[in-house]
Amino acid sequence: MTVLKQISIVVFGCVIAGAMAVLGLWQLRVYTEQGAEASAVRAAQPPIPLASVAPAATRVTEGYGLSVRFSGTYDPALQVLVPLSDSGTSDASGRRRVVTGLRQPDGSTVAVVRGIVPASTITAPAPPAGQTTQTGVLLPSEEAGDARPPGGQGAAMPSVRVPLLAQTWPGPLVDGFVVLSADDARAGGLSPAPLELPEGQGRLRNGAYAAQWWIFGLFALVMSARIARDLGRRSELDAPLTLIR
Repeated sequence: MTVLKQISIVVFGCVIAGAMAVLGLWQLRVYTEQGAEASAVRAAQPPIPLASVAPAATRVTEGYGLSVRFSGTYDPALQVLVPLSDSGTSDASGRRRVVTGLRQPDGSTVAVVRGIVPASTITAPAPPAGQTTQTGVLLPSEEAGDARPPGGQGAAMPSVRVPLLAQTWPGPLVDGFVVLSADDARAGGLSPAPLELPEGQGRLRNGAYAAQWWIFGLFALVMSARIARDLGRRSELDAPLTLIR
């Protein structure tokens, strides 16, 4: 009889743990979908001045993922090619992003991903000449790739890392880089570069909820096993008393 009770308790604990695991997976899906949706909505907002969220030589806190508007003059000498695959986007063709420095009226420089070119491209296409006003999405500096600064004009680097660019580009540099809008990229004769948006608001909260369900499930398993064990020990202690009587 005791063994049957123990099995029933463990099975009940497994059922609860299984339900908690399913709820955790559901919350994880919500975590992913809401994060992507929030990021897309954030990026789709009307563009705001870049200087309002990312002043030069100042750490950006809330501006990443926003559409921004900026003006200045591209410097053809400040141009590198970056593999598209290192941006987090799978691309078997090995296409490259064209990253060009734009000098703003205040003397600061912002790295701009103007678009993408085929892998066979050796020298990046020249940027538009003269004063220009463009829009794009502000993204944080990438971390992948070797920590080596780029060479001269058209040189290749493994990722868009602003600290590396700062070693060879005139400063001050904006903390992050801008991926041009599709319209501005095409206007410059390039294909638009894909966007990998930063995590949206609320993703951390939903991720914590998913982990919480799994913790509850583990707790249910542990408690059911402990109750079943204690029930068995109590039965063993009661057995001698039964025999004495």
